[in-house]
Amino acid sequence: MTSTDKNTPKREGFFSRLKKRFGTNDTEGSRNQPGNDRSLSLGLGSLSWLSGRKLDAELAEELEDQLLLADVGVETTGRILKELETRLRNSDSVATALRATLNDIIAPRAQELKIDTSVKPYVILMVGVNGSGKTTTIGKLAKHFKQQGLSVMLAAGDTFRAAAVEQLQVWGERNDVPVIAQGTGADPAAVIFDAIEAARSRNIDVLLADTAGRLQNQDTLMRELQKIVRVVGKTDSAAPHETMLVLDASLGQNALTQAIQFHKVIGLTGITMTKLDGGAKGGTLVALANQLDVAFRFIGTGEHADNLEQFDTDGFIDTLLTTDSSTTDTLPDND
Repeated sequence: MTSTDKNTPKREGFFSRLKKRFGTNDTEGSRNQPGNDRSLSLGLGSLSWLSGRKLDAELAEELEDQLLLADVGVETTGRILKELETRLRNSDSVATALRATLNDIIAPRAQELKIDTSVKPYVILMVGVNGSGKTTTIGKLAKHFKQQGLSVMLAAGDTFRAAAVEQLQVWGERNDVPVIAQGTGADPAAVIFDAIEAARSRNIDVLLADTAGRLQNQDTLMRELQKIVRVVGKTDSAAPHETMLVLDASLGQNALTQAIQFHKVIGLTGITMTKLDGGAKGGTLVALANQLDVAFRFIGTGEHADNLEQFDTDGFIDTLLTTDSSTTDTLPDND
């Protein structure tokens, strides 16, 4: 790692920058409306409107509307309202009870991905639909692990698109990590199998395996994923050691549908959410946490190699529930 220039300003945390952006209330239906501090671009907005209020039928209905508009979903919204009723028997603050309820749902899913360095290679299988940012996330993860002092190799398991292999090779060059690839149309399982053997022979710590993007309802491609998992398991009964789904946050409840189906087919161990800085509604993550027992690993915040941050429960809830309507700053360009 290169040393940081002492004169270089410290980069703000992702959630801090999100709060600044979404505090502008520059969203459809709220533009040019002074005093509207309940922005739904990211989530619920400022909780000042809850101050001093009791959870009566009127407030429950308002909260339900806000949660649904924030993409929390019907099932999770129902749970939140039910738990609020229980908590408020011992609390006078709706805002405090809401924060505690969200923490109970989300915190168990915020689990850091820890690489077992006694396993070489530690195989991370990356899956997701087209356009989710999967290959870009692999490049970011490669840099992340290298910064931890780990050796990394990439496997170009998306053999359907020549551009996918080329994109992965570009990320390999940027991060100075080797990429195992074959020609377009090669058997993805065979490519990843060969990559595991190559990584083992070179004593590589982490192998990041790309796969072709696919919709959760494409049976043939989902069966192909099952084959990849079976083949990888022949090299090590515990492999893949991490099966990470990359989700596009802007898809709302469809992201939840994708996650449930991928988990059903191959068994997920981690989720990385991308494009949360592009106007997506944060409630999708609350629904995921409530309905799927899979760890939240990272948040993708842009196209650059540094635009990846470990998921943080407190930071996320702060962003979901708090905006500063007086600020007009926006996120820096990080395309």
